[in-house]
Amino acid sequence: MIIKSRKFFRLSLAAILILSLIFSLLLIRSKTSGAPDFPVTPISQSSKEVEIDISEGETGSQIAASLFAAGVVKSVEAFFRVAVSDKRSTRIAPGRHRISLKISARQALDQLLDTGRISNLIKVSEGARKSEIASLLIARGFTKSEVNSAMGKLLLPSGFKDPEGLLFPAQYSLIIGASALEILQSMIARFISDSEVKKLLMGDTQFNALKLLTMASIIQAEGDSEDFSKISRVIRNRLKIGMPLQVDSTIHYARKTRGQLFLSTKSTLINSPYNTYQRYGLPPTPIGNPGAAAISAALNPASGDWLYFITVAPADTRFTESHGEFLAWKALYQKNRKAGAFEVKK
Repeated sequence: MIIKSRKFFRLSLAAILILSLIFSLLLIRSKTSGAPDFPVTPISQSSKEVEIDISEGETGSQIAASLFAAGVVKSVEAFFRVAVSDKRSTRIAPGRHRISLKISARQALDQLLDTGRISNLIKVSEGARKSEIASLLIARGFTKSEVNSAMGKLLLPSGFKDPEGLLFPAQYSLIIGASALEILQSMIARFISDSEVKKLLMGDTQFNALKLLTMASIIQAEGDSEDFSKISRVIRNRLKIGMPLQVDSTIHYARKTRGQLFLSTKSTLINSPYNTYQRYGLPPTPIGNPGAAAISAALNPASGDWLYFITVAPADTRFTESHGEFLAWKALYQKNRKAGAFEVKK
């Protein structure tokens, strides 16, 4: 009798475990598939769209509610569950997004992550000058006086008196109603938050933060990323021995020109504090807004005795400590330039 009771107990326990497992599976299934969701929909140019404004710091549930209210997703729960399960959702940028109507929650997330669908996005390229960034804002509807006034009111890091170089290159989504001052200040906030910038702001044993940033801006303008650390070394080597930097990019900055590979002798004679052919040392401010790679190169120059560098052909930049070798390479550059090696092919 006792044996039978134990057997019955074991059978009952097994049945309970099986029923619990079935219930758990049903519960999981209801949580993952119970939320109403539109099917995956083919997107075409004729697909109807709506604009969704997302503010800084909005939560997934808030975004889900906005999408549901606008008729993008079939339920708040459907989008919220997709967002929670996909780490990419943390990268949804604030701003005005163009989103298709009546699409699946997964498609809605993909469209929110597509920067091409952010109608008020501006891109600050590496090396862009503050005057060019001002033009971007003016193109977005701000007046020239608004932008110029904002430039003069910015809160700058200690040791800086001009925002040139501090407007960090990145993509920025313009928050609806934000002023020019708020937008530009956010660029400086992005600059300060970068890990390489934090090192730069501390300076090093030879240069303060302003000089390091000025150096980085020249590095950015003078070469490709694979050559940044070598260009950094050339600059430091020249400064060490009191040799003029003689870089074309500072002349172009003074003359407000771009895209001109050839620099005339007349241009090197202009009267400007940015004329590094006629003046010793670094120019008074950065000549653009460098990216993290150029800033890192300014802090970490390569090892070498180089004093000269020249790009003799596309993707062929050479470094040397010999003036004679530099002159030979310069002749090769001139030959290649006349032959059209540097012309942009259409």
